Amino acid sequence: MNTHSTPKNKNQFKRTMKTRHLIMLSLGGVIGTGLFFNTGYIIATAGAVGAIISYLIGALVVYLVMLCLGELAVAMPETGAFHTYASRFISPATGYTVAWLYWLTWTVALGSSLTAAGMCMQYWFPDIQVWVWCLIFCLVIFTLNIITAQFFAESEFWFSIIKVITIVVFIIAGTAAIFGFIPMKNDMPAPFLHNITDHGWFPNGIIPIVMTMVSVNFAFSGTELIGIAAGETHNPEKSIPLAIKTTIFRLIIFFVGTIFVLAALLPMEQASVVTSPFVMVFENIGIPYAADIFNFVILTAILSAANSGLYASGRMLWSLSNQGTLPKCFAQLTDKGIPTTAIALSMLGGLLALFSSIIAPNTVFVALTAISGFAVVAVWLSICASHYFYRKQLSPSEQKNLKFKAPLYPFVPILGFILCLVACIGLAFDPEQRIALYCGIPFVIVCFVVHHLTQTFKKQVRNHEK
Repeated sequence: MNTHSTPKNKNQFKRTMKTRHLIMLSLGGVIGTGLFFNTGYIIATAGAVGAIISYLIGALVVYLVMLCLGELAVAMPETGAFHTYASRFISPATGYTVAWLYWLTWTVALGSSLTAAGMCMQYWFPDIQVWVWCLIFCLVIFTLNIITAQFFAESEFWFSIIKVITIVVFIIAGTAAIFGFIPMKNDMPAPFLHNITDHGWFPNGIIPIVMTMVSVNFAFSGTELIGIAAGETHNPEKSIPLAIKTTIFRLIIFFVGTIFVLAALLPMEQASVVTSPFVMVFENIGIPYAADIFNFVILTAILSAANSGLYASGRMLWSLSNQGTLPKCFAQLTDKGIPTTAIALSMLGGLLALFSSIIAPNTVFVALTAISGFAVVAVWLSICASHYFYRKQLSPSEQKNLKFKAPLYPFVPILGFILCLVACIGLAFDPEQRIALYCGIPFVIVCFVVHHLTQTFKKQVRNHEK
């Protein structure tokens, strides 16, 4: 069976990304706004123990999805590949909708990331409005994306290195504070046990764990960038499996380890999305200038996630255009292999940041992350379903010859699908995040309707030409 498709557009991306770029691109997309800001909301909603459980479930979900994606991406390494898998193995309308959902994921996430970056700057410059910083960062991120793909990958690599080192330092310093090796300010004890004693294991019940699953998945979103970059990766047959296999270890170390430290050191009543919980923890630890240093690192981390987000949304528009569902101008590449027009349109996320920071940075920020989280979970649903139907149509000999095979089929795609579906349903129980359903479900319906209308119009044109 021929699993490789030939794109219609002769302009193709250059395979300039190496394994280290691919791993750090995925890591850069993950460690960003969700981890550095949304964890405060999750702790405040689900409590310390509930937050840890939410992140453990989230790590399982994303690992299942990545196993499905890994098999598809190795067999069919295409740039912007999610919607081509859905088109081929589910339906063309589903593929069209998935592409727009993923574009929505990162465009909206770009807005929330830039808003969070503006909030970081206000830590030092409280008199300067958030939107001013948003505008400056819009220009910086756009510039990084339109030079060359290799320059983008290299900048993302070093951005991610900073984040990795910082998270490791945070976990070590936080653990030392928990066990009393580093004193807390005013001899304040680590509040983890007090949170449990004062509020109970699950202060608001079990439901908040389900409610916050989309926020947790938003924090994990970006891991799937491995699939987006597959068409620009040198030797994808080796690079993609290596990146997939290291995913679960990165998630356990960076996310579960981090949330444990945060849950232990951040009192539930202090957690919020206005100030990063990381900065609040370091303000409570008696290390000089630790909060300032960490605020700077968070700023670079958020800009790194925005950098990855613009890359992903631009490639998805290129892929839609390359498949003939958007005007051809979005499929045009520069001599250096950059889809400048598609990237420029995706910068609309920057405008969302300006809007949210002017109107109501706190409440709109939660809404933006919820919408982005819903969209990425819907995309993950499609990845699990695509993998299920892809494997189902392979003959036994073809299955045996797969270069990367997700284990325990069909258990992995089915469990991944169910957990993603539960996360979407959980949004209905949270008034602050319910807007994601109000926006997301109509968006999906509109995409299906538009696809039907455009295909009907194309058929009429072809019949008329005959």
